[in-house]
Amino acid sequence: MRGSAGDGPGDGCALPRGIEKPAGLRTGGLAGCLPVGWGAAHPSVRTRARFVTGVNEILHRKPPSRSRFRRNPPEGGVTARHKAQAPLVPPADWPAPSLPNTGRDLAGTLTGPPQGGFTLRTFLSPDRLARQSANHPWLTLGVWAAFIVLALGTASQLKITPSWEIRGSDSQKAANLLEERILGQSPAAETIVVQSATLTVDAPEFQAFVTRLTADIQALPGTVSAVTSVYETGDQALVSADRHTTILPATLQGDIVEATDTVAPLSELLAERNGHDGFTVLTAGDGSIWHDANHQFEKDLSRGEAIGLPIALLVLLIVFGAAVAAGVPVILALLGILVSMGITAVISQFIGIDSSTINMITMIGLAVGIDYTLFIVERFREERAAGLEKVDAVVAAGNTASRAVLFSGITVIIALAGLVIVPASMFGGMAIGAITVVIAAVAVALTLLPAVLSLLGDRINWLRLPGRKTKSEQPIDSGFFGKTTMLVMRHPWIAATTSVALLVAMALPYARINIGSLGLSTFPQHLQSAQAFNVLNEEFSAGLIDPAEVVIEGNADSAEVSLAVANLRKSIAEDGDFSTMSTLTTVEGGQYGYFTVLLNGDATSERAMDALRRLRGEYIPAAFGNTGSEVYVGGGTAQNVDYIDTMEQYLPIVIAFVLTLSFILLTMVFRSIVIPVKAIIMNLLSVGAAYGLVVLVFQEGVGASLLGFHQADQVEAFLPVFLFAVLFGLSMDYHVFLLSRIQERFLQTGDNAAAVAHGLRSTAHIITGAAAIMMAVFSGFALGDMIALQQVGFGLAVAVFLDATVVRSVLVPASMELLGSRNWYLPSWLEWMPRISVEGPARHTAGRVPSHEALAFELGPILTSGD
Repeated sequence: MRGSAGDGPGDGCALPRGIEKPAGLRTGGLAGCLPVGWGAAHPSVRTRARFVTGVNEILHRKPPSRSRFRRNPPEGGVTARHKAQAPLVPPADWPAPSLPNTGRDLAGTLTGPPQGGFTLRTFLSPDRLARQSANHPWLTLGVWAAFIVLALGTASQLKITPSWEIRGSDSQKAANLLEERILGQSPAAETIVVQSATLTVDAPEFQAFVTRLTADIQALPGTVSAVTSVYETGDQALVSADRHTTILPATLQGDIVEATDTVAPLSELLAERNGHDGFTVLTAGDGSIWHDANHQFEKDLSRGEAIGLPIALLVLLIVFGAAVAAGVPVILALLGILVSMGITAVISQFIGIDSSTINMITMIGLAVGIDYTLFIVERFREERAAGLEKVDAVVAAGNTASRAVLFSGITVIIALAGLVIVPASMFGGMAIGAITVVIAAVAVALTLLPAVLSLLGDRINWLRLPGRKTKSEQPIDSGFFGKTTMLVMRHPWIAATTSVALLVAMALPYARINIGSLGLSTFPQHLQSAQAFNVLNEEFSAGLIDPAEVVIEGNADSAEVSLAVANLRKSIAEDGDFSTMSTLTTVEGGQYGYFTVLLNGDATSERAMDALRRLRGEYIPAAFGNTGSEVYVGGGTAQNVDYIDTMEQYLPIVIAFVLTLSFILLTMVFRSIVIPVKAIIMNLLSVGAAYGLVVLVFQEGVGASLLGFHQADQVEAFLPVFLFAVLFGLSMDYHVFLLSRIQERFLQTGDNAAAVAHGLRSTAHIITGAAAIMMAVFSGFALGDMIALQQVGFGLAVAVFLDATVVRSVLVPASMELLGSRNWYLPSWLEWMPRISVEGPARHTAGRVPSHEALAFELGPILTSGD
């Protein structure tokens, strides 16, 4: 457009309505929009209308065509096509730049792609995805509908495979040899317990009951391949010392992988017979333990969803003040979970996926899915309130909040990828499930949500709560958050030291952590397998459920090995933590051999694991040291020992991996080494505080009964690794969202303090709402009956609360205020790093003048471009 008297500050200046002319600008045409002395020797500026259009586009925050974009003028301002043109330099009376050099670099990152640089605008382009989805909403919905239908079809094929493999471990080597060389595919074993308070096994009634039960078990179709009793074998080892209890060893049809399903008819039969005629009938074994655990996890999962979703809806209703706006994030989060389930179901056909993966998908999917859509919906409503048309508001949200969501998703994926490093099959499955649900949540937020917003438009604000004002109607520095921000900014030293001291104090109990494996002894006591374990532990040896399996490779039938086995039998007979030892069995011409050793106690107990360590570290080396044979110890207890040792070994490796990649990514995004270092320190503080509180509540029992939790002597071994990976990723949501807003205002004003204050005040309600939603979801799972899930839910909820309150609302603004422009420091030798833009250009609101340097920076590429 050509300017007019009413269009801008001068005669014909083509500045948008409401933007005042900075001092030093002349009037008349395009030259009237430039400082005195600019463009006089630049005939193309005065004669080519396309430059006028370009300036108007920039001042309205619309980037020029990329084909004409150049980050900086060439040295001396001379190009091959305009050798006679004067250099493009500001006049002497032009005000000094308001941004420091590091800020100018930051401005370059935000305002456009540098020559040869890399920005999200040219990679995935959230704004372009948003525009395409908004312009073609029904097509977008149709594509997503097809994905959802496909996911519904594949999700039903999800294959749950119990697996505790620790790649390369001693126990895994033993398991591989047993399957490949000795026993073949391992069958699933069950130990059925029959007990009477009044009768002994010698009573005819007892024998008749066991005989009928054995016949009924054998009659179950496709369930049990073999079952025996003391009445058939005469083996008195199957009878307790007081003769009131006997066990029936049973073998399920199929292998261990199929046992979870195969055992179901047996469990149902025993549950029916339990309590009849005064007999207690229970079972524990490979199938029933996993069956009970999966059933309980599903029950806890449903309870968590029933608690977390209504609270999340209530929080969203408070944040948005409108029912439609509150419902959209929840619905889209559930769709993302469904799509992820479908993808995971396909993957489960090729690799092992256990029940913990499903829990992970649901927890992470609800948390990030709701948060990501929350950020974008809020930005859309903000842009609409500022006067943008519907599609433009969708694109503006895509160019700002969606970029932050994309980057947050990348950081979460990086953190979760750290779990893949751990050579434990359970982590591989959990990482795959979590990564797929994060990808699905980001895809929904970047494509499906813009289409929904385009269709809804202002109907997103339907069913508004009475008496609620929109965000644009409220002064930005009013209310609790505005006052808190100003208080922190006035006293940054006090705020920083107090918050750090609080987090460090919370983290101190972590020094006393005792990690372990929470096994059957910590299962809810209403479960059949847990009750059976208690009886076995009291009347026999809990090691009957899962004995140690000793595998010999090489010369297993030699005289030296036979002598070693005899010596080992003598050693364990003198150790009260062992029960019995079976005879040596050899195969393949004596090349391989194996025997079992019963341990006293639960396979996950400290007693059993200490005994297993002595067996590996003392007794076997002393007995087999001169035989020339390799000896491996497997079984449940050995797996638990290897599992715990692996978690301890890989925790620092995972931390180093995640921190290194996150530091590199944050440095490229924020063009600063200070911001990443602070982010890492703050995240470590919040995660450390969560670790400490988990130890304090669950291991030491402080407040456990008050909160409805079960105390345990140990913290689940995977928890430190798992919590770090998940929390580091999730905490970046808040950090990126907050810092991107700070960057946006810093570009406009060059004032670090004002930018920090604006970022805090404008995002506090969203960050607090997002944290409240995550806390609701995680707390719902913490109220389950499985202690491991309680520890996970509590640790996540506490860490998110601390991160959103103490860290993001106090420590971040205090540190930003203390460091000032040094926050954006980047050494010159790192200038080569690619530039990645989190948020695109921000709109200029009416009445606000862009800083002179920002204006000059954006005019420069247009004025130096060729045809």
